[in-house]
Amino acid sequence: MDVQWEETGWERLTGRTGRRRLPVWDCTVGLVVGDESVLLVDPGSCVREGAQLRAEAERLTGRRVTHIAFTHGHFDHVLGVAAFSGAEVFGAVGLDAELSAGREELRAGAVQQGLAEAEAAEAVDLLVVPRHHVSGEWTLELGGVQVLLANVGPGHTRYDLAVCVPGEREVVFCGDLVEESGEPQAGSDAVPAQWPAALDRLLSLGGDDALYVPGHGAVVSADFVRAQRDTLARRFGVSDA
Repeated sequence: MDVQWEETGWERLTGRTGRRRLPVWDCTVGLVVGDESVLLVDPGSCVREGAQLRAEAERLTGRRVTHIAFTHGHFDHVLGVAAFSGAEVFGAVGLDAELSAGREELRAGAVQQGLAEAEAAEAVDLLVVPRHHVSGEWTLELGGVQVLLANVGPGHTRYDLAVCVPGEREVVFCGDLVEESGEPQAGSDAVPAQWPAALDRLLSLGGDDALYVPGHGAVVSADFVRAQRDTLARRFGVSDA
């Protein structure tokens, strides 16, 4: 990996991990580099964006992306997946059925949020749903690093997945369970009563010294996640805030 990450707009987090904040919706994409395999966390909002991410990841790592993890099923986090032919796709158990049944809703929501109609239609038509369903925890061996996929939801959606990467400092890709650039968004598919508990699970996985990577915004600390957990508990009237 001789390429400087910053040359391609990526931020190096640790020796094995990096992330990129995408334009328009400020969605974060994560990258975990093993000696044998490469994991991408959330592949972007459309096939065009996914293809750009694939090219950048291959330039950074010298090989193709072999695994993809969906942190949840919103369009800006999943619709680039068709650009990664042959990759093994992981998601929280139940997400595959929701995505399969809700393609028209996914397309309409993406267009409503500003994605071009043609790009939304293409991405939804080509959408690859998760083949591997995480019901509790799943350890991926990438060669030199074992990555933990943890079904920590529901919260932001009914199917929230976190990606935990050990190393000189633990890195936790949180999806939209944590947001730094604005208030956490609770749409019709959120489960507010259980969201604070999902953040408690994130904190127990990562610990006090981990880097927590939100779905949108800057990397944050455990203290930030705790504060957001308490804010959400007050906002939704959950006890033990």
